[in-house]
Amino acid sequence: MNLKVRLALMNFLEFAVWGAYLTSMGRYLGNIGIGSEIGLFYSMQGVVSIFMPALMGIVADRWIPAQRLLGFCHLLAGVFMFATAGYGLSVGEHANFTTIFTLYSLSVAFYMPTLALSNSVAYSALTNAGMDTVKDFPPIRVFGTIGFILTMWLVDIMGFQSNQNQFITSGVVSIILFLYTFTLPNCAVSKGTEQKSFIDAFGLRAFSLFKQKKMAVFFVFSMLLGVSLQITNSFANPFLFSFGAQPEFADTFGVQHANILISLSQISETCCILLIPFFMRHYGIKNVMLIAMFAWVLRFGLFGVGNPGFPGILLFVLSMIVYGVAFDFFNISGSLFVDNSTEPSLRSSAQGLFMLMTNGIGATIGTLAAQALVNSYTYPKVVGSDTLTVGDWSSCWFIFAGYAFVVGVCFALIFRPKKA
Repeated sequence: MNLKVRLALMNFLEFAVWGAYLTSMGRYLGNIGIGSEIGLFYSMQGVVSIFMPALMGIVADRWIPAQRLLGFCHLLAGVFMFATAGYGLSVGEHANFTTIFTLYSLSVAFYMPTLALSNSVAYSALTNAGMDTVKDFPPIRVFGTIGFILTMWLVDIMGFQSNQNQFITSGVVSIILFLYTFTLPNCAVSKGTEQKSFIDAFGLRAFSLFKQKKMAVFFVFSMLLGVSLQITNSFANPFLFSFGAQPEFADTFGVQHANILISLSQISETCCILLIPFFMRHYGIKNVMLIAMFAWVLRFGLFGVGNPGFPGILLFVLSMIVYGVAFDFFNISGSLFVDNSTEPSLRSSAQGLFMLMTNGIGATIGTLAAQALVNSYTYPKVVGSDTLTVGDWSSCWFIFAGYAFVVGVCFALIFRPKKA
């Protein structure tokens, strides 16, 4: 099978695992009475990203081939996701927070490193085949977004948004990817026999990148922008669902099929990913990152003024389209920038460090802060058989937009990389 096709299928499955629950989990948690703790569940993705991707990157660089480690991580992530679903099924609407949170946390602890590992596998395979990662990787990564969209739609159409079956869907795809990793190209590990220092032995040299002003500033702003990454994943679905408390919006498409509406964000990604090579070559990393930062301002601001009716729904649709630029121009271009700025022996470790700063420290701070803000502006309300989170959502979105604007302005003034 063609190398690009094999890597595209890997990316398809990698993100299909995540798409099954990432945007709809908040609605399920609200339905079982722990809506005020949504932020803790999403922040756990950030907490484990602080150490797990870097740790697994070190292991992949030194001891276990990246494609093999990718498979083992998915096996464990899938098993714990099944356990989360099994517990949710057994207790119905009376879930114990500690139990379900622990099972879910163990699953994401093994899933989050696979985001960086899958990048390492793809970059390694493309480089070994003599291909250009900046040109050839984005079209491959598009299939990850397609996988994410398809499981979002599956969960929506099957009626899984409000129950634990979304976790079963994720677990099944994880196990399939575990089996598929046995067919992927082998990734080399460092086999040097010379005496190594503690820092070299544990792959900690990736942190030496902070000695370079350019890289230090880049990683710090990656963390600051990472604050925005999981906010809409955490709260967009409960936000749209909250309009169900208003009779004029209760039966609208945006309320009844929030996942499909949100998936327009990922559909936008498929187009925006393909634009990255052009923008990177013609405008450079700084301008591409700036475009992403100000796209986040629009993403949040449009949520603050829209509604599921007409014409308000058009503002939501525009917000979804903008998301592709906001997310991909930051995540993919940042990953490529890190790959091109580090030597091969540090590749996996450096990708892990990028994940640590963005999906780790940044996303953890952002999700917990967002939850505190949402809790102060909203409250739970039982409508029929559902528990909705209602209140002043607009103020929350405007505050998020203001934060992204300040980060963008500071980045424009401080980050000054040399032009390649």
